[in-house]
Amino acid sequence: MSARPLLLVVSPGDETYRGYCLEQVAAAYDVVLLTGTEPSWEKPFIVAHAVVDLSDPAALLAGGRALAECHDLAGVVTWDEWHLVPTARLARALGLSATSVEVMRACRNKTTARTLFARHGVPSAASMRAPNLLEAGLATMTLGLPAVVKPAAFAGSIGVIRVDRPEELPAAFAFASAGASRSREDTGVLVEEYLDGPEVSVECVTHRGTTTAVAVTRKHLGPAPYFDETGHTVDASDPLLAQVAPAAAAAVKALGITDGVQHVELRLVDGGPRLIEVNARLGGDMIGHLVRLATGIDLPRAAADLACGRAPDLAPTRCGAAGIRMLYPDASGTLTARHINQPFAAHTPWLRQVQWIREIGDQLVLPPDGDLFTARAGFYIVTGRTTAEVTGRLDTAADEITVTTRADR
Repeated sequence: MSARPLLLVVSPGDETYRGYCLEQVAAAYDVVLLTGTEPSWEKPFIVAHAVVDLSDPAALLAGGRALAECHDLAGVVTWDEWHLVPTARLARALGLSATSVEVMRACRNKTTARTLFARHGVPSAASMRAPNLLEAGLATMTLGLPAVVKPAAFAGSIGVIRVDRPEELPAAFAFASAGASRSREDTGVLVEEYLDGPEVSVECVTHRGTTTAVAVTRKHLGPAPYFDETGHTVDASDPLLAQVAPAAAAAVKALGITDGVQHVELRLVDGGPRLIEVNARLGGDMIGHLVRLATGIDLPRAAADLACGRAPDLAPTRCGAAGIRMLYPDASGTLTARHINQPFAAHTPWLRQVQWIREIGDQLVLPPDGDLFTARAGFYIVTGRTTAEVTGRLDTAADEITVTTRADR
């Protein structure tokens, strides 16, 4: 029998974007998996599993309880946005360490979060619920233009759109409503003040109510009026971290989070931080991997430690930078070519990974008809000493990678 603690992981995610999380956690814990499909790539990293309908909260709870009857679990964790609330409910039922269900619900609902930010003096965007187009119009009159129309409880910038002129509002409200309809928690729509400034995220770890900001991620967005994230850079020596860390920690505290890893999104408006939202889990788009490449800090391991009531090791062991850039086509259509210059890749050690996620013949659909799940062909990751060096290397590598589509008639 292994002497290592047993950790229950709920919903491992896909191998491409979340495989590193499971691998890093399995280096320190024996992992029991609660998943929606029979494990494949996960098998080397788990000791047991159960397959349930993860979209059914009752089935998830029953599956977790059944695993707990067979295994002496030390903790339960998820890095899947859609399962934060059910996982908190499961942890409560099993008597395991976790942030409360009520707090997780607040993190998942942007209206509740905005209310708590205002109550605790955390600067964020002004926001109003808009149950219909008429109310959305009244909200824009109150908040002014430009404004942002978005789902009240979704993720991945899906359904989020900027409105600059009144005549754009009907189409924007329909776009946001379509995104909101995909939520299992709140299908409402919000109209919010547009925060005009650079967007960043702060990667935080909270232990017993004390939040440590371990890295700041500088974000790159696609063309307006949408907010698709097209790339990220992390620099262990970024001076911006000290500037945004207090606001991120205040937002985490306002929501009542006491333990866990958080991905806190904000914008810098006139040099000051304004909160967008707090995601009570590891950041997506390989951000946790970038943090480890740049600083050596292992965020998946930290999440596992906290779930098991342990203090995480947040001591940096590296001082560098890393970046990721998503590969998009110039136009929607059928993917006809995807290519990396092989001699360049073979002789470029700072090009750490090139990952294709779509096959030749697949349809790639950009916004407004598509989203990040339909538009991306892949991504690549580079490392360097500074943000400037990483940005230059991302640009250099871009010239060696080709993504071609054929317009569909």
